[in-house]
Amino acid sequence: MGSRSRRRVVQFANLPIKLLMPNSFTNIREIALKTIPSATKIEIKRVLESLYGFEVEKVRTLNMDGKKKKRGGLLIAKPDYKKAYVTLKSPLSISTNLYPIRIIEDDKMRMSKQTKSSVVEEEAHATTHWLDHKKEAQQPFGARNNRPRLGHPEAAAIAKFPWSSMRFASGSTIGSNSQSSKHTLKL
Repeated sequence: MGSRSRRRVVQFANLPIKLLMPNSFTNIREIALKTIPSATKIEIKRVLESLYGFEVEKVRTLNMDGKKKKRGGLLIAKPDYKKAYVTLKSPLSISTNLYPIRIIEDDKMRMSKQTKSSVVEEEAHATTHWLDHKKEAQQPFGARNNRPRLGHPEAAAIAKFPWSSMRFASGSTIGSNSQSSKHTLKL
């Protein structure tokens, strides 16, 4: 019989690992990873030691639920994942020449400055809504677009409707019981 290998074979294709961005890039003692929920601590440790050459002290894991959203009555869920915090035996420093870390940091700084400055710019150059000009033209309730009131002499000259000329200059209307009115309407 053949001798067994001291280590179990790890299927690399079945164990995807995604490195989460560390806070600082010098003297890294702990790294965070995202992987599939079926990965064990031992498999994660062996992959990091054999494939990447890290000296792993311990692995702590968390089973995380994917984010869930409701859209139009349907529940849309991102897949569940396992988060692993790996403590290294010796501190690790990432070279800025090896990875575009400086570019990523500069982009973060530029984006944060841009979001702060865009708020100020929006206040200065506020885009108007297509109905804003109508709000400015609106008059208070009861205003009549600068037309003279009915019953005044100017109203007869500007009358738009045939029945608006039926009012008298004295302010009384046709058919009212006023004694000063001599005219009646015959239908």
